[in-house]
Amino acid sequence: MEYVQERVATLHDFGGAAPAAPLDRTTVVVPLTARDQASLAAEHVLTTLDDVAPGSVLVALRADADRVASVREWVESLGVDAELLWCNAPPVEALLADHGLGGPAGKGRDVWLALGVAATLGEFVVVHDADATTYGPEHVPRLCFPLAREYSFVKGYYARVENDRLYGRLCRLFYEPAVAALDEISDASVVDYLGAFRYGLAGEFAATSDVVRGLRAQRGWGLEVGTLGEAFAAAGFSGTAQVDLGVHEHDHRAVGGPAGLSDMADEVADALFRVLADADVRVDYDSLCERYRETARRYVDQYALDAAFNGLDFDREGERDQVDAYAEAIGPPGEDQRLPAWAETELSAAAVRTAARDALGRKNE
Repeated sequence: MEYVQERVATLHDFGGAAPAAPLDRTTVVVPLTARDQASLAAEHVLTTLDDVAPGSVLVALRADADRVASVREWVESLGVDAELLWCNAPPVEALLADHGLGGPAGKGRDVWLALGVAATLGEFVVVHDADATTYGPEHVPRLCFPLAREYSFVKGYYARVENDRLYGRLCRLFYEPAVAALDEISDASVVDYLGAFRYGLAGEFAATSDVVRGLRAQRGWGLEVGTLGEAFAAAGFSGTAQVDLGVHEHDHRAVGGPAGLSDMADEVADALFRVLADADVRVDYDSLCERYRETARRYVDQYALDAAFNGLDFDREGERDQVDAYAEAIGPPGEDQRLPAWAETELSAAAVRTAARDALGRKNE
């Protein structure tokens, strides 16, 4: 246990922290896909939210038409008072296309659609994933607490330790050493900001509705990093906090293969370097790649020592192989396909909500 502060306000759990928070003014957004249906983790998250009783719960669902009805029945069976926002419903897709926002779907787009709706429902918005088996009723209050105290953006952080191993590999072995390597060659404030977070790739964050309306969003796995870049512009160091959420146990992904960690690294890297481009930070990618490899290998040695100290299993060679795989992601960002801030688009969040509701109604006919 420690109490060290970072460049952003860092709130620690010194033993069961359960602060009072403005839950009645808060909407909780939970992205969900059809494959999450009936999973123990998602069921645990949603039933726990029923106990938390925020102002509203918005489930951002991405599912094929033939799965929607069964997912809806499953959510309703859990007893949680949640609204389903069918993010890839045909009428929603049509609305996006009509406003020039068609394009790839993914977690980021789902969350962006839900953020637009959530910002119309209350003063504060919390976003978190549905795959944490260790999710607890204290998480939403902890994330909300700083928002009622002159902070406008809050990020969660936690340890990824389970089965006697260290996880959180993409964050430990790609994001953290990449940002550390950038810090060696740049004095840009945005790099300091990105490095201030203890778990930059955590899916848990909270913000005021005003900030939410100003966020551009990556469409896929780059959502978390892209959001940090937007938060830097909207909240800065003085308006940002990070909150201890304890130990999280999540689903795990393979490094290779479709939707594996290497594919995710490509999207995370693209979002990271887009943030830097927005801030006019110039990057020599060949030099950065070498610096990243050196830094990441040092991190592997440090994590190996930490694992040994705690009696955990550790595959040093396997982690070095992952570093080599992730290094391939370092390069200039591709085409900018971000979704615009809700405050800057003519698309109406109310129209999205209505289209999704109508589509869900037809699925139940």
